[in-house]
Amino acid sequence: MPSSAELRRSRRIHRWMGIILPGVIRRMINGRAPQPGWLPRRQLTVVSGDVDLDEGIGAVWLVWRPRAAKAETHTALMELCGEEWRYTGGGSSSDGDLPAGRSAAAQPGQVGMIELGGGAGVLSRAYRLRHPHPHPHSIGPVPWIGCNELQVAAEVDHLLLGERRIEVPGNGSLIVVWKSPSTGRGGIRPLIVAVGRDGSELSRIGPHEAWTATPGRG
Repeated sequence: MPSSAELRRSRRIHRWMGIILPGVIRRMINGRAPQPGWLPRRQLTVVSGDVDLDEGIGAVWLVWRPRAAKAETHTALMELCGEEWRYTGGGSSSDGDLPAGRSAAAQPGQVGMIELGGGAGVLSRAYRLRHPHPHPHSIGPVPWIGCNELQVAAEVDHLLLGERRIEVPGNGSLIVVWKSPSTGRGGIRPLIVAVGRDGSELSRIGPHEAWTATPGRG
């Protein structure tokens, strides 16, 4: 059973997510930087965000009090429920901080072209709101919404996540969001392909690979 301190922390996180995340998602949809101008980075830094408007899903990677002794990393999932973006779940780590800078593959801190970090996943809240099920504990066809933090090498120009093209930021740190049928124990992440500046495939991570895709793996 969670302690009272853990419950307070969970409520605090949920409250902040509800305040901050809808605005972050709207900024990204409008082509703006995800970090709100009113929010000091020393208090909360938005590392990366990703939105798939066709699926009505989004994910945001944040660090609370970066570079402080008690820095916390949060991975937040969002869904479009009706006309409103809602926080639907995520994950947290009490030992996280801002990611390091971008390096070439095989250099210190960057083993491969793509490295998987943390992630999170939940059953689709939007689907369940649209399709109330007579048995609340039955998963049925409810889709799975998942996300993964990635660190991408300097050689990579962009990623392909299934059929979506995702640009890589200058620091090489980004989060990607995806939807799949539920397997009963999670979802199935789409194939992730790293593409070079000349259009060539540099590396890929299959749906069931857990960590690092090494350079040239095909």
